[in-house]
Amino acid sequence: MKKILVIEDTAEVRENICEILELDGYEVIQAENGKTGTEKAIKESPDLILCDVMMPELDGFGVLKILNKNHRTHHIPFIFLTAKAEKTDFRKGMGLGADDYITKPFDDTDLLQAIEMRLTKAKQVHESFDGSEDGLQRFFSEAKGREELENIALDRELRYYNKKDIVYQEGQRPHWLFFIVSGKVKCFQTNEFGKELITHIYKTGDFFGHQALITDSSYSDTCISLENTTIRLIPKDAFKLLLYNNRDFAAQFIRMIANQVDETEQQLIELAYSSVRRKVAVALLSFLEKENDNAIDISREDLASKAGTAKETLIRTLSEFKSENLITVEGGSIIVVDKEALEKMPQ
Repeated sequence: MKKILVIEDTAEVRENICEILELDGYEVIQAENGKTGTEKAIKESPDLILCDVMMPELDGFGVLKILNKNHRTHHIPFIFLTAKAEKTDFRKGMGLGADDYITKPFDDTDLLQAIEMRLTKAKQVHESFDGSEDGLQRFFSEAKGREELENIALDRELRYYNKKDIVYQEGQRPHWLFFIVSGKVKCFQTNEFGKELITHIYKTGDFFGHQALITDSSYSDTCISLENTTIRLIPKDAFKLLLYNNRDFAAQFIRMIANQVDETEQQLIELAYSSVRRKVAVALLSFLEKENDNAIDISREDLASKAGTAKETLIRTLSEFKSENLITVEGGSIIVVDKEALEKMPQ
């Protein structure tokens, strides 16, 4: 059963919409304002969101901006509901990434058809690219409307990297978009004193190396494998043909880039203003996102680099976390015991 979140401040309208959706077989969640709706969207992960534009506390545009920046919700189809039919509102909503725009009052059939169409489209995009190499191949197959792409796609190379192998180095010219079939890599920059700052961690199903391709510039960082890793090398020309000729691929890629920019901005804020304990907690959570369980298998040097602190300071802070039962250590692995406490670590 598909789950739909309805964010609408007028109780009568909200209840009417929810009744229509429930009669059509949907599970419905209600929110009476934008702030509550945003919180429920992040907590409940609905399959689609219907959201009024004009609301107290936080309007619909604000809701969409927040959800687009969150990796848990940026992919959810979003339909605006509004009594205003002005073109400026329409352009603003679609410019922010809304999937559709329905003007109130609306016909029940039109509402249900719009929802069904957006859910079907979302399913197609998810099946086309699900983070697997098969999904990547489907994208190429769908984009093969040109003979050039067919020829370029044949040249894609699968390359294997051992732990600590260099994928690319700062200053090199880019030739590939990288897609991780299995494993993990880190990207980092080094200052004049040789100290590393990890900017990104990529895992199975992730693309990386795109920034230098898009800007046609040299790499501004270095990339090294954190474990034995298999990477598919997609030629620059094939990537650009996909980007310019496959709307689903382009939309997914734009969302990914936007999320990475947001993550980088947040990391800079944490490094500039947070306490050491907060920095280490955020670094642990960052690595935890790349794992399938609560165990983080990472060197203390890399963890210190991600936190932007000295290794000795990191070890001392980890010892504090261990004594507070926030983490445990088994061999070289760090086991997160209290994730919520790390997330709420004071600045």
